[in-house]
Amino acid sequence: MSLMFAEEKPGWSGYKTSPACLRCIHTHVRFIEWQDHPEKKAEASTILNSKEFSHPPEFQLVPLPKTNPVLTGKRWKQYHYALGLSEIVEHSWDVVQQEKPNLIHLLDFPYNGETKRDQLLEGKLTDNKYHFVRNHGGIPNIEEQAYELEIGGLVHKKVKLTLQELKDPLKFPGRSHVRDSCASWVKKKFIILFGILRGTAVYRGVSLKKVLKIACGGVFPECKHLEFIGADTYFKKNNVYNYAVSVPWRKVRQGEEVLLAWEMNGKPLPKIHGAPLRVVVAGYIGARSTKWVYKINALAEPSRGPVQQQEYLYYTSQIGKHNAKFSNGFSIQQMPVSSAILYPEDKQVIIHGGKITLRGWSYSGGGNWVERVEVSPDGGSVWYAVPQENLTEKHYHAWRLWRIDVPVDAEGWLEFCVRTWDSSNNTEPTFVRSAWNWDLHVTSSCHRIKIYSVNMTHPATAARLKELESRGVPFEPLTRPLEFTLETQEEYSAMVTKFPREPID
Repeated sequence: MSLMFAEEKPGWSGYKTSPACLRCIHTHVRFIEWQDHPEKKAEASTILNSKEFSHPPEFQLVPLPKTNPVLTGKRWKQYHYALGLSEIVEHSWDVVQQEKPNLIHLLDFPYNGETKRDQLLEGKLTDNKYHFVRNHGGIPNIEEQAYELEIGGLVHKKVKLTLQELKDPLKFPGRSHVRDSCASWVKKKFIILFGILRGTAVYRGVSLKKVLKIACGGVFPECKHLEFIGADTYFKKNNVYNYAVSVPWRKVRQGEEVLLAWEMNGKPLPKIHGAPLRVVVAGYIGARSTKWVYKINALAEPSRGPVQQQEYLYYTSQIGKHNAKFSNGFSIQQMPVSSAILYPEDKQVIIHGGKITLRGWSYSGGGNWVERVEVSPDGGSVWYAVPQENLTEKHYHAWRLWRIDVPVDAEGWLEFCVRTWDSSNNTEPTFVRSAWNWDLHVTSSCHRIKIYSVNMTHPATAARLKELESRGVPFEPLTRPLEFTLETQEEYSAMVTKFPREPID
C-alpha cells in the first residue's frame, strides 16, 4: 500500500516535528497526487469499498455537545487510516494546535474552526490567528523552495512556475492585493450558524489574469473556466480525489479579483490557510478559493471535481433526501447579502434604561458593498437604521462592522433581527423558511436572536431591581424562583378588593 500511495514530489511532504515530545520525532507527511493517476484512484476506491466506516456525526436534529472539539471527524480519519495515511491526520491536528489554538474547534478533522465573537469585533481585519478555517481535507506540508505551480489546458503555453518566479516583480510587474471577507456556511442544528464562520483579511500576491497573460501567452477562445486543484486529499462516496473547483473565465479576466496569494494580513500565508500558495476569489464563496493550489487548468466547461459538480449546490425547498440530484441544484458562486448580530447573544438577559445596544457585521458578495444595516426589535415589523457613523468604512469585498442603540420599551422575551441592503438594493429574506434548502448552503435570511428585556425606566421594575440589590440577590439565572414574597398580604388584599378577580354577578 505504501508503494501504491507514495509521495509524488520531493519536498512536498516535509517532516512533522512533534511538539509534545522532548526529543524531535520526524514523521513523513506524504503528498498524494490522485488527479493524474487513475490507477491509484481505482486502488484506493477498491480499498475503501471493502470496508465499513462510521456514520457522520449528527449535528442538525440533536443538541451539539459542549466540548472542544465540538465534533470528531471519525469517518474521515478512518478513510485516511484505511489508505495508510494516518500521518496526515496527526500532522493536521499539530498545525491546528500551533496556528489556531484559541478557536472553537467545530470539527477536528478535516479541520473546521470558528472565531469567537469578541475576536471578530477586535477590528475590521481579522487577525490571522483568529480567522476562521474551513478545510475539506488534511493539511499538506509543502516546502516553499520545492513548490511549483503547473498551468495547462486551453492556454497557448503550458508552464511550471516556482514560488520564487511568481514573486519576482521583474517577471510579473506590480503586486496585487484584495480585501476579501470569506465565509463558510456551517450546518448547525437544522439551520446554519449565522455569521460566526466569517472573517476579513487582506491577501497579497499576483493576479491570475497577469500570470496567464505573461507566462502562458493567454488562453484560447474556447476557455470558459479556470480549474484550481489543491494538494489536499478529498473523499466522496468511497472515491478519492485532489480538491478541485473552478470559476468562470469572465471572473478572472474582469480585473484583479482572482489572486495567487502568498501573504495574509501582511504576514506569510499560514500553513492552515494554504501555504505556500492559495487562490483567493474575491466576492465568491470560500470553497472556490483553493488552498495549497498546485495545478490550474483552463477548461471549456466547469470542473468535474465533486466539490464543484456535486456540492455547494442550491436547491429549492421541495428538493430533499427523497429526490435530490446533482443536476437539479445550481452552483453557488457569488456570496449573497448576509449579516449577523454578535452581541447580545441569543437568550441573554438585558437590563437596560430604554435602549439596547447591538453589535454585528454585514456583508455582500460579487463586488457589491453594504449601504445600510437595519435592526428590528419586534421580529421584523419595525426597523431602525444603523447610523452611518456607527458603520466601519466601505471596501470592495469586505464586511462592515456596526453598532446601534435600539429604543425598547417592552419587557420580557423579544425577538431582534438584522437585515442588510447592498449597493444593488439586494437584501436578505425576512424568514429562514423562505431560504431553506436541502444542503443548507447560503440559507442567508435575517439573523434572529431572542433576548429577555428588563427595562429599568418602568417604576415597578426599578423598585424590584433595587430590592434585589439590597438583599444581595442576583437577577440571574432568570428561571430561578425568588426566595422572598413579592408583596405583603395587606398589599394583595388591597389590590384584589379594588380589582376583584371574579365578576360581581
